[in-house]
Amino acid sequence: MENHENISYQQLLEQNVSAVSSVSEKHEAEASNELENILSNMNVSTWDRYRAATWIEMKLLVHLAAPAVAVYMINYLMSMSTQIFCGHLGNLELAAASLGNTGIQVFAYGLMLGMGSAVETLCGQAYGASKYELLGIYLQRSSVLLTATGVLLTFAYIYSKPLLLLLGESAEISAAAALFVYGLIPQIFAYALNFPIQKFLQAQSIVAPSAYISTVTLVLHLIISYFAVYKIGLGLLGASLTLSLSWWIIVVAQFVYILKSEKCKYTWTGFSLTGAFSGLPAFFRLSAASAVMLCLETWYFQILVLLAGLLENPELALDSLSVCMTISGWVFMISVGFNAAASVRVGNELGAAHPKSAAFSVVIVNTVSFIISVIASIIVLLLRDVISYAFTDGEAVAEAVSDLCPLLALTLLLNGVQPVLSGVAVGCGWQTFVAYVNVGCYYVVGIPLGAVFGFYFNFGAKGIWLGMIGGTVMQTFILLWVTFRTDWKKEVKEAKKRLDNWDTKKQPLLLE
Repeated sequence: MENHENISYQQLLEQNVSAVSSVSEKHEAEASNELENILSNMNVSTWDRYRAATWIEMKLLVHLAAPAVAVYMINYLMSMSTQIFCGHLGNLELAAASLGNTGIQVFAYGLMLGMGSAVETLCGQAYGASKYELLGIYLQRSSVLLTATGVLLTFAYIYSKPLLLLLGESAEISAAAALFVYGLIPQIFAYALNFPIQKFLQAQSIVAPSAYISTVTLVLHLIISYFAVYKIGLGLLGASLTLSLSWWIIVVAQFVYILKSEKCKYTWTGFSLTGAFSGLPAFFRLSAASAVMLCLETWYFQILVLLAGLLENPELALDSLSVCMTISGWVFMISVGFNAAASVRVGNELGAAHPKSAAFSVVIVNTVSFIISVIASIIVLLLRDVISYAFTDGEAVAEAVSDLCPLLALTLLLNGVQPVLSGVAVGCGWQTFVAYVNVGCYYVVGIPLGAVFGFYFNFGAKGIWLGMIGGTVMQTFILLWVTFRTDWKKEVKEAKKRLDNWDTKKQPLLLE
């Protein structure tokens, strides 16, 4: 009798695998239900359960993560290409673009992305619980808050030159960086709309349209940048204005998609004055917690660049770190794509009351992301002597970059796990806890260590980076420990409680 049950169940596993061979042909909710059922069935061996579950989870993950990775990498390529255009104007322009981009612009990027992650938590769990109408309300509230924040950030951009001088940067580099930053002011408000829209779409596993939009925009960005920087001769200002324009193209195109797509007809029901402006204080608190969590991560390596500007040879230090940070940031976008996938998958499964599926998703997404990061690290080490020539022709910079590449490879390995764990935290709503961890690991341990190695022991840029890697290692191990000790049944209850608090209607707004 037992053998007969196992054979029947084996046949069922094969049927399930076949049924989800293409996620696009099957509603994600049905695949999610099957995944939870397989993981919960104790009448079959662990190997058979996990084999079938891995197949389903990989299909769901690839369907979501692949376009998300493409979106983040292409968007980052726009900033990366802008830096390359500036770098070929000269070493001063490369240092200025690096300082303006990493020292000022990343400040706004981290804040806006962090605040937008509140949408990621709430929309992911609401979609999993079939409370579809709430997604549009969350999108509107987040856009209002981020736009208001953008007005305040504008002042930091306007006064970027005195701010950089106050931080001890050289007058020549600060003046050039400020010129670059002035052209990025329109980008602030593109961020304010883009991140909520992006999270709104990702929560519904709608990612491919954003990838297509970003691809077309990248091509336009390269063409316009070439003419603005070299043919018209607008230099640094032309490069940054083109970058701002490209981000606005993405925002407008994505919003047109939301208005026209049948996939969003239940989640976007039009602008609601009451929905957009009600409950903003409570929404701000969650957005602020999300912002603090991600800002502390984003600003961490931003501080590395600012510290490098205080070294004895700031131009060489900034140029070499700029190249390494740009490469790191581009590969980091792969992990950010998996971060988004982890957040959506965990949020959806918790909202659907699937604790086993949520836990299993965490394992799979971390494993895949880490393997990709190992491959990227090996490639960087193999190309360490020539990789800088894509950015600048300077031989001194090439030698400095080659010297930093082992640290770059180690950073890439850590980036294969750490951002994904942050995505899990966003999916669960742990932003406040992670913010405390980030403060301790990054700012109590990492930065002081980097300053000691860099300045006291005269290790330069390598010492600053090495010390800061120590903080990242500590943070990664803490998040790993917490994540894999999580009581996922308790997290399901917390997700339900959170949605009940944010929704006065106790029944789903749309029943399938």
